[in-house]
Amino acid sequence: MASLNQIKISVKDELNEFESYFHAYMKSHVPLLNIITKYVLKSKGKQMRPILVLLSAKLFGKVTPSTFHAASLIELMHTATLIHDDVVDESYQRRGFLSVNALWRNKISVLVGDYLLAKGLLLSVDNSEFELLKIVSEAVKEMSEGELLQIEKARKLDINEDLYFEIIKKKTAMLIAVSSASGALSAGASTEETLRMKNFGESLGIAFQIKDDIFDYSAGNKTGKPAGNDIREKKVTLPLIYALKQSSGNEKKQILRLVASKEPGAIELKTVVDFVNAKGGFDYAVKRMEDYKNNAIKILNSFPQNNARTALQKFVIYAANRDK
Repeated sequence: MASLNQIKISVKDELNEFESYFHAYMKSHVPLLNIITKYVLKSKGKQMRPILVLLSAKLFGKVTPSTFHAASLIELMHTATLIHDDVVDESYQRRGFLSVNALWRNKISVLVGDYLLAKGLLLSVDNSEFELLKIVSEAVKEMSEGELLQIEKARKLDINEDLYFEIIKKKTAMLIAVSSASGALSAGASTEETLRMKNFGESLGIAFQIKDDIFDYSAGNKTGKPAGNDIREKKVTLPLIYALKQSSGNEKKQILRLVASKEPGAIELKTVVDFVNAKGGFDYAVKRMEDYKNNAIKILNSFPQNNARTALQKFVIYAANRDK
């Protein structure tokens, strides 16, 4: 399996150019904002979305100024939502670093997130990228709906498989789908090709999120999060949903009681994780992830072969087989 760094090689020059553009665009005349945005950039993640935008553009032609606008807008929106999410979740770590709200408190964090959202809007308007603005704004709206839906269901613990897929499609897959579609659009892809790339990104995004949810039931993962972390946060994901479906009424009540407890300890978490694995929840989630991975590759194979398509195929395999 190719690593993400190996996949990046095919867009190395374009990614460097994007980073220079993005860093320059983040600058402000307010010193505090510059300090915070510099910190945010220092703790950047895998850059999955900009890589997808660039590779999707190269699938159909060349990277254009519009491609950099798309990658920047999506990264601005993604970063803003992460900062806001940390406030909502009262999370004080992000990618191994202290989160913005841990260092500068909630009020400043919310304002920084708002600033990044506004910068994204201005980037689109100033460059007349109205179609791009429309599809990315729709994705951010869907992400907000997905977060609220998950919070609502976490209180009641009444999520089923259909609802689970609706939530992860909105929360995670939508922005990955838009990354693929906007990259294609920026390089002159047709409406039909752009839609196919959006469907590709959606399948990739769902597979990626299922993989994240699988980590919670795998003690050997390298994410840095202990097994059972989602359970502690009252997140009912696919492995647990499937396991509960295979259970008797009494078993289901007992497990949900453990999940609903105020602060489940190590013994309670292990009980739930063992239950899920014994009922086949882990294996079922892996199977569904493979289904979406294979669908993403199938869509890619409908396009002519080139280096970008090969890199995108490796990207899909990486997303489904990574260990963190």
